[in-house]
Amino acid sequence: MEIVVNNQAFTLKNGADVLLHTDASTPMVYVGYGEETVDMYRGNFKIDDHVIERRPLTLTGAEQTSEGLLLDLEGQLQLLVTQQDDAVTLTAKRAAENINRFWFRVQADKAEHIYGCGEQMSYFDLRGRHFPLWTSEPGVGRDKTTYVTWRSDVENGGAGGDYYNTNYPEPTFVSSRHYYLHVDCTAYADFDFRNEAYHELQTWAVPASIRLEAAPTFVELLEKLTAFLGRQPELPDWVYNGLIIGAQGGNERSFGILNKSLEKGIKVAGLWCQDWCGKRVTSFGKRLQWDWHYHKEMYPDLPKHIEELHKSGIKFLGYINPYLVNDGELYEEGKRLGVFAKKSDGSDYLVDFGEFYCGVVDLTDPKAYTWFKDRVIKQCSIDIGIDGWMADFGEYLPTDDIVLSNGVSPMIEHNRWPARWAQCNYDAVKESGKLGEVVYFMRAGGTGSQKYCTLLWAGDQSVDFSRHDGLCTVICAALSAGMTGCGLNHCDIGGYTSLFDNCRTKEVFLRWAEMAAFMPVMRTHERNRPDTNFQYYEDEDSMTQLARLVDVYTMLAPYTKTLVAENAAKGTPVQRPLFLHYEDDAESYTQQFEYLYGSDLLVAPVWQGGKTEWNVYLPSDGWVHLWTGKEYGHGNNVVLAPLGDTPVFYKNGSTWSELFESIRAKYGK
Repeated sequence: MEIVVNNQAFTLKNGADVLLHTDASTPMVYVGYGEETVDMYRGNFKIDDHVIERRPLTLTGAEQTSEGLLLDLEGQLQLLVTQQDDAVTLTAKRAAENINRFWFRVQADKAEHIYGCGEQMSYFDLRGRHFPLWTSEPGVGRDKTTYVTWRSDVENGGAGGDYYNTNYPEPTFVSSRHYYLHVDCTAYADFDFRNEAYHELQTWAVPASIRLEAAPTFVELLEKLTAFLGRQPELPDWVYNGLIIGAQGGNERSFGILNKSLEKGIKVAGLWCQDWCGKRVTSFGKRLQWDWHYHKEMYPDLPKHIEELHKSGIKFLGYINPYLVNDGELYEEGKRLGVFAKKSDGSDYLVDFGEFYCGVVDLTDPKAYTWFKDRVIKQCSIDIGIDGWMADFGEYLPTDDIVLSNGVSPMIEHNRWPARWAQCNYDAVKESGKLGEVVYFMRAGGTGSQKYCTLLWAGDQSVDFSRHDGLCTVICAALSAGMTGCGLNHCDIGGYTSLFDNCRTKEVFLRWAEMAAFMPVMRTHERNRPDTNFQYYEDEDSMTQLARLVDVYTMLAPYTKTLVAENAAKGTPVQRPLFLHYEDDAESYTQQFEYLYGSDLLVAPVWQGGKTEWNVYLPSDGWVHLWTGKEYGHGNNVVLAPLGDTPVFYKNGSTWSELFESIRAKYGK
């Protein structure tokens, strides 16, 4: 990185490549004032902005100080520019009080590709679109031209969503020009990559800092990015033992599904009972009783049953989130202790979660944070032997009339909330001495999640093959999150959301399971409406096929463990875009529906229905089809893809060839 200052001009270059530039005719910074309106309904946000003023700031002074280079922009804003190796940081030292809108321009290239911005579901390459960054429900259908999205918008308060809606937004991106940019700001943001000449990054506050860092390769760049943001710890060894079965309905039903699966030869790592806390029925489907202790009627003697599971080498997982229903026992305890966020009139702020109301545990209050960490996570979950859980939500912090203990505006805290929630779980596990033994998985995220989230899951996809909310969005989610520093991801096998007669089929489930066999964790879910959706344990053939896929997953464990360890040590994601290892291959920059599993396997999931053949793009190197042993070369290849055999290839000459060949010997064609 090179900084050049002359004649009231500032330029930042990476080699010959100009990243930042400002002079009298080329503003880098715009500032202004705006007034927003924000409406939330059950985690879905309608946000409108009225910009009252927007004006460019030109460079009027540049002074070299003992701290660094101080840029003065018309007396309205001062930026301190510091450099360490290949990282340059612009830190806001002073800003006029009336500024609450900030626009920052980064020089762009017409052929450039952009990745990251958290976990994006619809588009991996962000170029050509803008991305509002605000954690929320991801939306149902997520395509305004579809019937499901239309009905979700009309009947469920705008729940249809759009291509940019995500549980995990982050103001961080990676450029194909070998640099990353991170904005230190949790206010509402909108990163716009539509202009050929520049990227315009908007935040509804002056950022604390903007950091750019470069590296000669993408692997090295991600190592630098994750060294800065933090890295996920390794997964517990037990997750590689088999499937995590999602079951519910109480002891008899849940343990019955487990036993039936074992009898059919399905290897099981864990039993996940999300309704361990009880259930309630709403118009959306079966929901949970948000009172985070085991339900003594549905799951009597649960600690004893968990102990028995442990003796057979199987773990037990539950569910929690950072809200408490106002008709539960823990809510009453928390209310006495004053742990909930308040309204301006001093009453507890209650959030509508869909026919029931919950208090918001104020994670900015050290007393509330400690109570939830110790009383709820440690005592009610870890201390009774629970080995993991879905750490759900984190997106729902309201912005209207809510008062937080730290006095910070909820418009600033909203995007910070998922990372606070992740850290609460992390601290509970670490303080219990269980880091590396317990795994919790989250859908919400933000800056800071990298260090505190043991495992991502891709959220609530529809139970279908739809382009913006089906199986293929899981691939995009994993790739984009990996380019933001979270390289451990997995999904609900078969999707989750089943509305408006959209029900999961056997084909959807098995295609999803094929892909999940080549992900760090395999986990099933019965859906929000389990009674109307296909369940594998009701079909003999599906149990046989699932047993085979789970066995493939367990056979891959030695390989997968090395990838997970690499993610923890260097930030190299487990599921990788093709260009990460094939930088000279132009086509690899546009592939978002296939991925490298490590450097030696390429996976191209079948994400459309009714297919028996599939077109696969292979980068340079020779590739061996995992199921047949047939060799394929660089370019587009049509391969057979019967149900059960998602297209997977290993690199010819791989040091793991013996392992891959053992899979073909057992399950190949």
